[in-house]
Amino acid sequence: MSYALLERGDFIMSFRDRIAMNARHVCEPGEHLQTAIAAQARSPNWLGIPDLIIPLGNAYRIIVITDRRILVCRSGRFRAFVVGDVLRELPRATKIGPPHGVWYRTASLGERLYIHRLYFKDIGLADSAVPTGDPGLSR
Repeated sequence: MSYALLERGDFIMSFRDRIAMNARHVCEPGEHLQTAIAAQARSPNWLGIPDLIIPLGNAYRIIVITDRRILVCRSGRFRAFVVGDVLRELPRATKIGPPHGVWYRTASLGERLYIHRLYFKDIGLADSAVPTGDPGLSR
């Protein structure tokens, strides 16, 4: 985990690490967390609407990727790193990317989600770690 040391001796965790730490409770025993990604359920491109109104209509999601499955979890309206109830469980073979642009829109996780480019590296790692079928069958 990466930490930044403050003057008082407190530590600040990165968002990625904070999400991963909060996602541990949705993993089954023996399941290994590979990555966790924050996403939005509404388009972040709301032009002309004040910033105070956007959180009221937006819903954050946390995508938890383990070695066995992909979970889409509910999150807070104001804090995107809180991992709540599991909304959907998907097979680990589900591909999320390839991401592009500043906000990547995907519907492969059961609903339309918007993922910021900050998490594109995590999407690439998750998609590259997708278990493939038997290597002897592909020719």
